[in-house]
Amino acid sequence: MNITISKNKILLFNLLAFVIVCIWGTTFVSSKVLINNGLRPIDVFFYRFLMAYICIWAITPRKLFCDTPKDELLTAALGITGGSAYFLAENTALQISTVTNVSLIVCTTPILTAMLLGITNRDERMNRRQAVGSVVAFVGMVLVVLNGKFALKLSPIGDLLAFAAAWSWAFYSLITKRLTTKYSNLFIIRKVFFYGLLTLLPVLAFSGLQTDIAIIRQPVVWLNLLFLGLIASLACYVLWNIVMKRIGVVKASNYLYFNPVVAIVMAAIVISERITPFAMLGTAMILIGMYQVEKVKKSRG
Repeated sequence: MNITISKNKILLFNLLAFVIVCIWGTTFVSSKVLINNGLRPIDVFFYRFLMAYICIWAITPRKLFCDTPKDELLTAALGITGGSAYFLAENTALQISTVTNVSLIVCTTPILTAMLLGITNRDERMNRRQAVGSVVAFVGMVLVVLNGKFALKLSPIGDLLAFAAAWSWAFYSLITKRLTTKYSNLFIIRKVFFYGLLTLLPVLAFSGLQTDIAIIRQPVVWLNLLFLGLIASLACYVLWNIVMKRIGVVKASNYLYFNPVVAIVMAAIVISERITPFAMLGTAMILIGMYQVEKVKKSRG
């Protein structure tokens, strides 16, 4: 009976990981709508994190600081790696390089995360079957992103920024794993939003912030901001940390391979882009690879 309950819980957290990644996959379309209506990428990030921070402050304990200065610095690092640095690097990369290049490079995050955890934590090292599954999922993700168009263009600065974004999220996962044993999930996420906003201020000092009320009052703008702030940021960040703690950082990170799948499906629905057989084959490979990563040998149970 306990085994059944445990398996059901694991299935639930895996399903939750999939749902979160599906939501994150739709944020590209949502952000694109906001940009088309007058906001810049930096404005979108600021408003979504500000909204999330205000809301999470209302439901978390009033504890201001971590127990030690070292932990406080680690939460600041979370705000940078999972907030300001990640989004600024990725969005800037998209402006310099091609969407295909950036998507491919950023989706190396699961592999980079597995490498970091393999070095720092023996319990999180992948076995041979899981490594093969990750490679299969990665190849599938490549097919999905390319979608039948094999045209990569070299853009050194943009591609380096995309790699910086991938490494940034990998370090975010590593630091989160360390802090979740000491502090509540809500407290950690509140610190992420706070330091993400704080470290964005120097950039805003030079670029300014879009504060045109006429733009923000448009239903299409504030509704998308609500989605990004309350669902994609607040709810998904909180739940993602729970997922990483329950099923492991490596397994959770591998679900990020579904990001481009969701993006392509949404693009097909919203802007009528064609889904090619390559994308369908890639999706099947991602599913096969994920099954291999998740599968647990009974002999070890």
